[in-house]
Amino acid sequence: MSQSYTVAPRLDADSVERFGKQGYLLVNEPVLEPTKFDRLKALFEELLERWMANPQGGSPEHMDTPHFLFPELFEYAFDDRVLDLVEPILGPDLGLFSTHFICKPAAVGKRVPWHEDSAYWRGRLDPMRVVTVWLAIDPSTPDNGCMRVIPGTHVNGYSEYEDVKDAAVFGSEIRRGAFKEADAVDCMLGPNECSLHDARIIHGSAANTGAMRRCGWTLRFISTQSKFNPAADHDGFQIYLARGKDRAGNTYGDPAKVNQAYIDAHPDGFPKGH
Repeated sequence: MSQSYTVAPRLDADSVERFGKQGYLLVNEPVLEPTKFDRLKALFEELLERWMANPQGGSPEHMDTPHFLFPELFEYAFDDRVLDLVEPILGPDLGLFSTHFICKPAAVGKRVPWHEDSAYWRGRLDPMRVVTVWLAIDPSTPDNGCMRVIPGTHVNGYSEYEDVKDAAVFGSEIRRGAFKEADAVDCMLGPNECSLHDARIIHGSAANTGAMRRCGWTLRFISTQSKFNPAADHDGFQIYLARGKDRAGNTYGDPAKVNQAYIDAHPDGFPKGH
């Protein structure tokens, strides 16, 4: 991420440089206009209620790709106040790769093992230029299992993994000893604040053993200079043009419509995934 871009008003040059060096950035200020954030949170609560009422739904940590089923989420994903946080890092041509509500219930929320997002997406994007906006729906603190990052570990993105032996959101994690957990930084956020992180950075979070729920909405943005390679199983996964122009010959979905191909491939609702 060494290329130079015109900096949008929401991030100054020092913040962009810090992101490039450390692989993450905390934005401890409101992301969306307060009334708009309130609408988003109300929509999330509705989706969560529907998810939990679905016998096939399972744990709320797995509310993956909800924008495929509920196009009204694009009003928030494509808000200029969101995109203006990403453009200074990735440039003016932006695509939305994926979103995920990661909701840890109070007292029983599962831990997220140490991982790199890029390891789950290997072969899907070339090059792997992804910035995740982790938008806090609830307060996110060490008490309820906030995200933790290992600064500066975004130089690789493809560590060796081993199986997880406890109840966790994912079934694998980076091999022990591959990094210094003592270097971890807590990403503490208030509602409507966010963190930004590179897809290759090592991150995870502890279980939520506290009395307060912890939910964040992750929005994964790519530069449209990256080529998206659909999965071999043709499960209908699609990306969306968020701002600017396509630069890699990608095909984009229509944000005004549900992704029917993906819905047909996953008839039980939100599929489990990253």
